[in-house]
Amino acid sequence: MADSVLFGSHMQDLLPSDAQGNPLIFISAAEPSADLHGASLIRATRALCPEARFAGVAGPKMQAEGCWPIFDMSHHAAMLLGALGAVGRAIAMMRTCDAHLRLYPFDAAVVIDSPMVHLPLAGRAQSAGVPVMYYIAPQMWAWGSYRIYKLRHRTDKVAVILPFEEEYFRHRGIDARYVGHPLMDHLQRATISAKQLEDIRGEATPFVTLLPGSRKHVVQEVLRGQLEVAERIAAEFPHARFGVSVANDRVAGAIREALAARSGLPIKSHPGQHSALIGAADLVLVASGTTTLEVAYHGKPMIVMYNASRLFYHLIGRWMIQTPHLCLPNILAGREIVPEFMPYYKTTGPIAEKAIQLLRSQSMQEQMKRDLAQVVASLKTENASRNAAQMLLEMATKKRSH
Repeated sequence: MADSVLFGSHMQDLLPSDAQGNPLIFISAAEPSADLHGASLIRATRALCPEARFAGVAGPKMQAEGCWPIFDMSHHAAMLLGALGAVGRAIAMMRTCDAHLRLYPFDAAVVIDSPMVHLPLAGRAQSAGVPVMYYIAPQMWAWGSYRIYKLRHRTDKVAVILPFEEEYFRHRGIDARYVGHPLMDHLQRATISAKQLEDIRGEATPFVTLLPGSRKHVVQEVLRGQLEVAERIAAEFPHARFGVSVANDRVAGAIREALAARSGLPIKSHPGQHSALIGAADLVLVASGTTTLEVAYHGKPMIVMYNASRLFYHLIGRWMIQTPHLCLPNILAGREIVPEFMPYYKTTGPIAEKAIQLLRSQSMQEQMKRDLAQVVASLKTENASRNAAQMLLEMATKKRSH
């Protein structure tokens, strides 16, 4: 599919055929997880208002829900320094979206996550007279609080997905509402069969799952360290077995190469079995991110690892980070309930020691499971997508009434 779509009959088909018309909503998701949440939001909005129409920056899941794709950036997601490579595409996207926002009568705009892209885009929408809802707010409480001014002045509503965020943003003059975490909705609908778990685990004692991430540069940074830890575990537990999640085709090659370099390690790659791998695990080695909440949902002991640029951290990152903890379970708990080795580590020795200690201690595992259960309970607000859809339609209806 082409990156951008020229103005034409297909976009015209979304326009109302009468004076009143039906809600026309601009929506933008710049990476795969946002595409998933955007699709759920579209589906929930249409359950409340079947006539609602969507167009915007849409990946395959949003397009499958009927969103007309003005632009697709979902296959070019990046984080930290990797984002620099996407600048050219972001500029092209911004120009295309800006033209559509000014040409067509959108009643509302919703941007999902990705503040590097969406704070500027929110400003473009507002300057075109389109009210903006930000869904999955930037984590300004963790770093980059200087962006609060932009969020306050470029959005009309903010739908937040972590319980403490509503008070944080409201205290800073932003109309924020906690809607629940969309990941919880997805996980509650998913099922894992006993046979899947049995096929993955086999006779392993223990079974350790490696989740190196879904972005190639993250996999390259994290997987090597995870494999070093796995080798140490294998030396201590002769019957240990390991499985690594292959999130998508873009990371498959990097994972295959990394495993080939450690042919003696009893490890298999498992494409498309992410949730089952978590369910089968006695311990999970996980790259930082939202996936840590999925591991928490399944109640699995974990160690969080991320190995970013030390130079970047010392020059910039350490001055911007404002929270004592960096992984989401610890942030939500307000204390360290799972070991986290991030934003970088010099050696995997201490990580391996902690992993072995956890695997040997049933009491440590049970305590971590209890702590994780409390974190998950704090996120279980029913139907985040529906709650966000209600906010979006309220905003669109207000625009149409003026």
